[in-house]
Amino acid sequence: MELRNKKVLVVGSGVSGVGAVEALNRVGAEPVLFDANEKLTVDEVCKKLPSGVRAQIVIGSLPAETEDSVDLVVLSPGVPTDTEFVQAFRDRGVQIWGEIELAYELGRGRVIGITGTNGKTTTTTLVGEIMAAHCPDVDVVGNIGNPYTLTALDATEETVTVAEISSFQLETIEKFKPDVSAILNITPDHLNRHHTMENYVAAKEAITRNQTKEQVCVLNYENEYTRAFGARCPARVVWFSSARRLEEGFYQEGEEIYQASKGEITRIMNIHDMNLVGTCNVENVMAAIAMTQAMGVPMETILAVVRQFKAVEHRIEFVATKKGVDYYNDSKGTNPDAAIQGIRAMTKPTVLIGGGYDKQSEYDEWIEAFDGKVKCFVLIGQTREKIAACAAKHGIDNVILADTFEEALTICTQQAVSGDAVLLSPACASWGMFPNYEVRGRMFKEYVNKLED
Repeated sequence: MELRNKKVLVVGSGVSGVGAVEALNRVGAEPVLFDANEKLTVDEVCKKLPSGVRAQIVIGSLPAETEDSVDLVVLSPGVPTDTEFVQAFRDRGVQIWGEIELAYELGRGRVIGITGTNGKTTTTTLVGEIMAAHCPDVDVVGNIGNPYTLTALDATEETVTVAEISSFQLETIEKFKPDVSAILNITPDHLNRHHTMENYVAAKEAITRNQTKEQVCVLNYENEYTRAFGARCPARVVWFSSARRLEEGFYQEGEEIYQASKGEITRIMNIHDMNLVGTCNVENVMAAIAMTQAMGVPMETILAVVRQFKAVEHRIEFVATKKGVDYYNDSKGTNPDAAIQGIRAMTKPTVLIGGGYDKQSEYDEWIEAFDGKVKCFVLIGQTREKIAACAAKHGIDNVILADTFEEALTICTQQAVSGDAVLLSPACASWGMFPNYEVRGRMFKEYVNKLED
């Protein structure tokens, strides 16, 4: 679409919306930045825009004359696509894009797209570092916190863009076509937004919508949804498995990772050569190896990066040992399946902090995964009573409800003794208590680092 002189409505004034406005400025469009949050002021939104970036700013409700003059709508990921507001534009035939689609339309070069319920940030970061060791121009963007639109216009044919893409962002793609994609896993999450599991699965699978057999999609053989999708995936599938030997693909057997290809088995590496812990991270590494190999990176380059790579912040991140107690920050464990991976990575009796914002998740599988490791379960937030009731159903009785995060942290230091671990792995979003999971994780680390050795 030719965007010059087109009036483009950007919905949402967060980092994604601001990035879209900046890109639209550069291509000569006329952006209208709209935010329905009536608590904001025009001045507050103006301050978010970089110097020299211009947009008409509308707060609260959109005037009819503005609505009628819009040529394109760009939704921020947090804006549901099924609202009457969005549907009204669809009924008028106005195209609805997200920031990912806008950036793809403006950008050049090769693209790696990574989605999944869990493991996206770790895998995206690792893939970015591997590609950077091989290519001179690599951008790591998307749901990882860097708007794709801020780099797209500076990309060349030699650029490799590594994009972490959420289900929210995948709802609004049209032509987006990664050279290599990955769906790391699919487990129930964000059902308050997608309403049904079928809708959520369809959003994740959309990352491959425009791919052909000339492109690659990396899939997890041990996830029921991705395994079923493999048969109808439009791209060429490369599998990985943490539980069985594969005829084709990457798999873990014992403490080793292997690749099976055309009847030959090649040992890739020992899992203890990595700095990451837990089966989830073995899967993330196998997916990263598969994607970067498909992009033409030599295996020796891939493995050199994998061996030195450390856990991303907030994902089973070792913080410190204080008085013989190991503290781990897994604040990014914002759903039960992610939190399952967190507790499975623990090898010591664990004091576990859980709870937070209710995304309409169920917690039975998470609690069943405790496997006798959790010596004390400290619960916070909106979901604490719901999780406590689920824990009682499964025979977990050492449960303590805390009114504040600070109280929960104090309880943990009282309950843990030398030889134990304290794990923040909430299985819930942070909203209601914190602006985001990063703030929650950093507060945890600040508290731990202030403890006496």
